[in-house]
Formats: sequence, C-alpha cells, structure tokens
Amino acid sequence: MQFPGVGIHAAAAARARRAPGPAGAQRTPEGRRVHSLDDSRRPERLLVRGPWTLWDDLESVGTVPQQAGTRKCSLWAKGAVGDWWLAQVFNGRPFRQVMGFNADEKGRCLRDEAASKLPGRAGLYPLVDWGWGRQQVEDYLLARFGVHWPKSYCTFCCFPVSMGALPAHLERMRAHPDIAGEVLRLEYTAMSLNPNAKLYGRRTLLEFFDRARPRDRACLEAFERELDMPWALYHVRRLFLVSADGGRRPVMRSTGRVDIGRPQQLARRLISVSERHRVDVEHDPVFGRARAWVHPRGTAWPMAEELFATAPARVIDKQDKNFKPEWEALTSGSTAQLPLA
Repeated sequence: MQFPGVGIHAAAAARARRAPGPAGAQRTPEGRRVHSLDDSRRPERLLVRGPWTLWDDLESVGTVPQQAGTRKCSLWAKGAVGDWWLAQVFNGRPFRQVMGFNADEKGRCLRDEAASKLPGRAGLYPLVDWGWGRQQVEDYLLARFGVHWPKSYCTFCCFPVSMGALPAHLERMRAHPDIAGEVLRLEYTAMSLNPNAKLYGRRTLLEFFDRARPRDRACLEAFERELDMPWALYHVRRLFLVSADGGRRPVMRSTGRVDIGRPQQLARRLISVSERHRVDVEHDPVFGRARAWVHPRGTAWPMAEELFATAPARVIDKQDKNFKPEWEALTSGSTAQLPLA
C-alpha cells in the first residue's frame, strides 16, 4: 500500500505498559493507559506490536481469554484503544466507522452497535450489505492478489471451537509448533492457578495433541522447551461474593509469589509440606505442576477458595482492591494454614 503517496491519515495506538509506562502515555475515560505509536499522513513503518499486548496482560495475571459474556479481550486490546483515538480526533463530531464484519457475522454488527458509546459515531458494515461471506471475501482476495489470505486472529483465541474452525486452527498450530508451545504454556500456567481456565471452555488445547503423531509431538516438544524456565510457587485466593440484592459480584482474586526455583524442587516442597499437614495435593509428573487445596471451592455463593500451586514464573503479584477486608470478613480466619507463605 502506497500510503505516503495518497495522504491517507494512518494512526496506530496500543495499550501502554503497566505503571509507570512509556513517556507520553495517556488514559482512556476508564483510566486505562494507552500510547500513541504513530499518527501521520506519511507513515514509513509497519508496527507489529505496542508496548503492552493482550498476551502480555494475560500472561502477567495468569489467565486466558474467556468465552462467556462479551469479548472482553477484544474490547480491552482494540475497542477501548480505538475509541480513545477516535474521541481525540473527532471530539463528538459525527463520523462513520467502517467495520470489516462479513455477512456470516451479522450478530457482531448488532453487538458493535449496542456497545458503541462514542458520540456521533455511525457504524458501516459494507461486506454485510453486499452479502459477502467469508468464502466470497477469500475468493476475491485470491483473484485480486494471487495469494490465499488466511483468517487473522490471535494465536491464543478461545473462539475457534465455538465457530467450527477448530480443525483448521489446530492445523495452523501444527504448522507453527513454536507458537503452539507458547500458547500451551499460557494455558498450562492459567490452569495451574485455576483448573477451570481451559482455553476452550470445557476443553484444553493440550488434549488435542497426541505424542504418537509426529506433528503433534513437535508441538509438545516446543511446549516442554517453553516450560524450561524458572518456576514459582504461588499463593492464590479467590472470593465469590454476592451483592446486597443477592446478585453475584465479579470474582475477586489475590495472587502472590511464595518462592522461586526449578519445577521439581518447588513441587517436592509443596507436596512434602501438604502431606505433613494433611492437605490434598495434586502433582502432574509429565509437565511438573503441583497444586495443594488449602480451602477448596464450595458450591454455594458466597464462598472462598485458597490454594498453593507451582507454575512458570511469569505471573505477577496482584490483589484486587478491598480483597483483604472482604477475605477476613468472609473467612474470619477459619481457613487452614500451610507454613509456606
């Protein structure tokens, strides 16, 4: 694309790093830090990533994208950032925003219209108006450029299974085993801290790979290389609280590092201490995780959960606001203790 020759206004913005962040970082109305990477009618470079990506954020807190509810991952990484830039440029003036949803994604148009909060914005969906579905778009691009244009999405996207694209997604994983290894580590880390954090809702990415198949084995070997790094022993607590009207509040979490070392060393320590104190402990001898349930999750809200788990040392210490008084109010110090923290 010859942008410099036609004077198209091209801009790039992204999430800024967690505090303190880069110089020049600004905030969205919700207080989120964003950073303008480029803003010009004569762009000279293509920016592959910003200072802080969705992957960085997920990895730092030890979780994966969620299928339930709205696509918070997309809103976090793209929607809020784009809206921030548009608000700066148009400042409430009417404008049209062209979206690339195709005719197979009419539901996304409705959700886009419902989620839009920018004054003066009108969403346009030309592919839907033309009746062009994904296949027709791909056929056009192949005829126009002479190459097959694969679907663009995050390597760790949780939606291929719900969109019927899982077989093609797994084939792309097998074609790029190093990427598969990274995503497997992201999911494994998240599931170490929360067994329910499976990438595909009820199914894990790991279960789709069979070591007996050469291409799958390459992905699993890449996963093992990803795990060959410092690990940490984490103390994880969660609160499942209800509001005054009885509705369920967002789950609160506290995560903190207790120790750092090699996975085998940390697992032996956790298993030994847990067994001495008659606390249930699990161990994955294949990939190394150990997890001890100090206070297992119940079945009725409100409830608390507490565990210790080993995982790759990529997760930061993080505690939700007001977690400590809420924890003390619910548990009243009644949870079991392990001499680890």
